[in-house]
Amino acid sequence: MTTILWDTNGTEIVKTLAAERRAAGALASGLALTLVVVTEEEFAEEAQRAAATAASAHPCRLLVVVRRRVEADDRLDAEVQVGGRLGANEAVMMRMYGRLALHAESVVLPLLASDAPVVTWWHGATPEKLAYDALGVLASRRVTDATTEGEDAIAALKRRAKDYAPGDSDLAWTRTTPWRALLASAFDDMNEDITSGAVHAQHGNPSAALLAGWLTSRLGVRVKRVDSAGPGITAVELRFPGNSRLRIDRPDGYLATLSRTGISDRQLPLKRRELGDLLAEELRRLDSDQPYADSLSAVTGEKGLDERPPMRTLIWRDPARRAAAAKPATGAKPAKSSKPAKAAKSTKAAKASTSTKAATKAAPKPAAKSPAKSATKRTGTKSPARKAATGKKKSAP
Repeated sequence: MTTILWDTNGTEIVKTLAAERRAAGALASGLALTLVVVTEEEFAEEAQRAAATAASAHPCRLLVVVRRRVEADDRLDAEVQVGGRLGANEAVMMRMYGRLALHAESVVLPLLASDAPVVTWWHGATPEKLAYDALGVLASRRVTDATTEGEDAIAALKRRAKDYAPGDSDLAWTRTTPWRALLASAFDDMNEDITSGAVHAQHGNPSAALLAGWLTSRLGVRVKRVDSAGPGITAVELRFPGNSRLRIDRPDGYLATLSRTGISDRQLPLKRRELGDLLAEELRRLDSDQPYADSLSAVTGEKGLDERPPMRTLIWRDPARRAAAAKPATGAKPAKSSKPAKAAKSTKAAKASTSTKAATKAAPKPAAKSPAKSATKRTGTKSPARKAATGKKKSAP
């Protein structure tokens, strides 16, 4: 069942969700967690499909927050459903306009499933610090994606490392899971030391950087990154003493070839996964991801990531005010240098003094005051009130 609420509020959403749960009966039981999805309108449909796929593997309450225009009037539109198009789960799709989009937690908090962990996933733009978003502070697991940051992916990883806290993860790391599993199984019957390694991938691919960081942290050797035509990661090569090697090639994004010196090649499936499958994998574990922290540290050089406190404290920052402060005033003229200003000032002063002198010489002398006015000013006839006041003052003892 699905109910659409236009220009509503949080109280109405809570009431509608409770009514939908009663009507659905058994569908509303057995929630394992609350999945909060934060996105923009351009990524909303993609985020919904991925969240529905993940929720099918992990029964949860799905809360999708779509942040719209901050400059618009405050408004909240919601779609409440239990067992609808977003899967056999409790789901609330919320579109927030105006300043309400900056305070989404005020609507989301009453909707969290009781006694269940919270996972927040940002699909699209991510705050510079996750503590700037209350939806990240209240979550025990926080999932980002360096490939959707809209900037250099390696720079995004460095920003995530500076802001890292246990419980953070990234879908760029999740994409490396099949590669890591295949490489780990290839070492089952090997005792040789590794001398060097290389990861071949598209330029700036964050998954390749994290895979190289994982190999570096585990093998103790520097693994370099080599640019290729893609798609994604195309090959991993490790070299041993005596010029022997282990290589995995995946040029098409579907099928990989495992080749090793002295052993015949093997064909293995290594398909690139959909976004929903990546998110479902992240929901399997609700504790901190230590290998991810080690890999991120190896890539960015940030130390002691696993020693940081897992809890965050909310830091409120108003994006709208920051944007207004950064924007220059309309019609503002560039400031001039001090020297021309001084010269102009002195020139104006000289002109003003010259014109003042000329005006003084040309102006006629003031006329002499009339005797009548002078006499009146000197004698000054007193008013009756003043006379009375003077008389009272003299008669006083």
